[in-house]
Amino acid sequence: MSVRKQIHQTQGQFFITFTCHLWLDLFEITDCYNFIYEQFDMLKAEGHYVVGYVIMPNHIHVIIDFSPTVKDINRRIGTMKRFIGYEIVRRLQCKNDHRTLQMLANGVAVEERKKGKLYQVFRPSFDIKYCYEPWFTEQKLGYIHNNPCKGRNPLSSKPERYLHSSASFYFTGKTGLYEVTHFMDRRNN
Repeated sequence: MSVRKQIHQTQGQFFITFTCHLWLDLFEITDCYNFIYEQFDMLKAEGHYVVGYVIMPNHIHVIIDFSPTVKDINRRIGTMKRFIGYEIVRRLQCKNDHRTLQMLANGVAVEERKKGKLYQVFRPSFDIKYCYEPWFTEQKLGYIHNNPCKGRNPLSSKPERYLHSSASFYFTGKTGLYEVTHFMDRRNN
């Protein structure tokens, strides 16, 4: 799985974005939000911390504080994408959504098809940025939390009202659908 930038650090806070193939609303179509939260739980079980997130219908922004237990951050994110992708395909098959499955099948590159890949669920790469200072993490949190309120068809009038986001925690102090760790709590460890 290609990435735009290889990360050589083995710990710290990282801003990560990955996007569905063709910007399809796959998380919404398959109602896969809870499965994504389960993937976040797996990260926590490995000793990492989710400090902020927003799950849009077609892409995810997440800020993860990786503990030194991870050997390769790129590979760990690739694994998470792969498991989410398998679940999306499974749900599309259960719904008999042949049209969307065909779009995902058409997206597989010839070389990947030869290796047995059947569906291209996500764009091949993901964006990852090291949050080297608290102000940078705050900037990224502001960006992701405002994401649902932007565009031609905003999904929410206020960041804290969008369900699949950590905005309510940062804006009101109330835990939303998924409990996160405040990014400054991790900076002090």
